[in-house]
Amino acid sequence: MNVGVIVFPGSNCDHDCRHVFQTVLGQSVQMIWHKETSLKGVDAVVLPGGFSYGDYLRTGAIARFSPVMGAVKAFAKDGGAVIGICNGFQILLEAGLLPGAMLRNKSLHFICKDVHVKVENAATAFTEACESGQVLKIPVAHADGNYYTDPVTLAAMQANAQIVLRYCTPEGKVTPEANPNGSLDNIAGIINPEGNVLGMMPHPERCAEDVLGNKDGKLIFLSLLKAMKVKV
Repeated sequence: MNVGVIVFPGSNCDHDCRHVFQTVLGQSVQMIWHKETSLKGVDAVVLPGGFSYGDYLRTGAIARFSPVMGAVKAFAKDGGAVIGICNGFQILLEAGLLPGAMLRNKSLHFICKDVHVKVENAATAFTEACESGQVLKIPVAHADGNYYTDPVTLAAMQANAQIVLRYCTPEGKVTPEANPNGSLDNIAGIINPEGNVLGMMPHPERCAEDVLGNKDGKLIFLSLLKAMKVKV
């Protein structure tokens, strides 16, 4: 599989994503600069974490206007698999590829720690290597991860099984105490109605190898390979 990792000014998890796909999973990776207007024939696209354009105005607000985003939108519209991680999720929201918006964390502080998320929908291209209800331990690192949308959109997302990951306790209970940022309905990750675009605040690329003491995040990437029928 040929994976394109989009690089914005201020991206800082782009090489982590490349490492997982290329070194850990043995796939081909292309680093695509934000000024490019072509995705160069990739099979999947990753918008990595970081602080694109220094998070000026608001997270993802400037990156959505990068030339490459036209190609990303067209790719997604044609059914191409797109993953946005942390800042990448924020960019997908600003670009209108996913519903809702990100607010400042309820605590108004930057959060960097391991959290637990429950797989609410294991029938997606990004979670099919997981079990429904499985709890994953994945780190977060953000100041603006407080997901919000209006009640009508939330109800539609719930009805369409678009809420893929929710913050939970280690035992899998979705509680207010398990919510690190105040995110609506404990939302940690969502997909679009078509199911080919995923946005998630936790960083699976930071926990995809034994050497890191945890490889729960690897399941997200393995799911995509499985959906693409790629043998690892």
